[in-house]
Amino acid sequence: MGRTLSRSEDACRELSYDSAPFSNPEHQMTIRTRFAPSPTGYLHVGGARTALYNYLYARRHEGTFILRIEDTDRERSDEASVAAILDGMAWLELECDEGPYYQSRRGDRYRDAIARLLAAGRAYRCYCSKDELEARRAEQRAAGIKPRYDGRCRDRRDPPPAGIDPVIRFRNPLSGAVRWDDGVKGSIEVQNAELDDLVIARTDGSPTYNLTVVVDDIDMAITDVIRGDDHVNNTPRQINLYRALDAEPPRFAHLPMILGEDGARLSKRHGAVSVLSYRDAGFLPQALLNYLVRLGWSHGDQELFTRAEMIGLFALADVHRAPASFSADKLTWLNHQYLKTLPEAEIAQHLDWHLRRRGIDPGRGPELGAIVRLLRERAPTLVEMAAQAEFLFRDLADYDERSARQHLKPSAEGPLK
Repeated sequence: MGRTLSRSEDACRELSYDSAPFSNPEHQMTIRTRFAPSPTGYLHVGGARTALYNYLYARRHEGTFILRIEDTDRERSDEASVAAILDGMAWLELECDEGPYYQSRRGDRYRDAIARLLAAGRAYRCYCSKDELEARRAEQRAAGIKPRYDGRCRDRRDPPPAGIDPVIRFRNPLSGAVRWDDGVKGSIEVQNAELDDLVIARTDGSPTYNLTVVVDDIDMAITDVIRGDDHVNNTPRQINLYRALDAEPPRFAHLPMILGEDGARLSKRHGAVSVLSYRDAGFLPQALLNYLVRLGWSHGDQELFTRAEMIGLFALADVHRAPASFSADKLTWLNHQYLKTLPEAEIAQHLDWHLRRRGIDPGRGPELGAIVRLLRERAPTLVEMAAQAEFLFRDLADYDERSARQHLKPSAEGPLK
């Protein structure tokens, strides 16, 4: 549709995991993926590509695609960002099968998991102050050692100092290695000695990202975690947390980052790369999805894909390891191909939205399919198509008198009418 769907029209189905077990055997044979954005800004093109790949993988394997809003960062999360994410997903028609779930509503589950880890001796309270931690990091840097928590409170036996609210740290294994076969990057191994005891609960008791995401993925029976490669460093820590909670880790696939044409990484908060900014600039959702699927994935030399073809052909094995480069010119070219080839009625729905943005009532002029047929060859975006169509709905404020004398002759009256 050309308009933005409201959140109430979202096709997702929300279930309750508030009291779910840590493992749900019913779903183990079904592929279950998730898109889990943090509502700290718009749905940007990198996030949209991650959502698309999770959607396609689930659809191809007749699995379940879940939307989860990771809104535990109270200072940075806001309702406007949640709305932007949901509206962007709706415009792209990336319908989830479950959700949206909100981490902010699952505090009891995280507290339960933390209590379990403490009771099992797999987590401990750390009373080190920020000043102490920073002083030790400075000493480590001066000695040429990688700054990390030194485990000072790991086996502490003396009474805790008064007046200090502790954080809770995960007791990471000291020996051995974490290995996984990444769906994009191949085999990866990280020595446990390289990982410190990460904080899983802050001094106020609120859980941290690495804890919440693991609990959520266990409760929601996620089988495949497909996300950006900026999370690679989190993965070995999370795998250890899965095992500490007596759960089998999911499969992981880390997608290459998206770079701008200048080689710099696209900014998550940059309005020019938000999904809805491309809608406003006159791009079709079909064109943007087609462009996003090709940012890191290919199928031979094919450029244009229907949604059905994307679902039927997408495979993680074909995702490239190297970063992808975003080109506005290539997206515009692709958009024009869709404007020239999609059914007129389908484009007309989107053109209707753009005409209304210009204060034009589409019902007070020619049939929109006819306008699409007239202008589709020369308008690369819907914004330009709407601008070129404006004269069909409004009286001319002025005109070129010389051109009028040259062309508006009696013989022109019939064709014009």
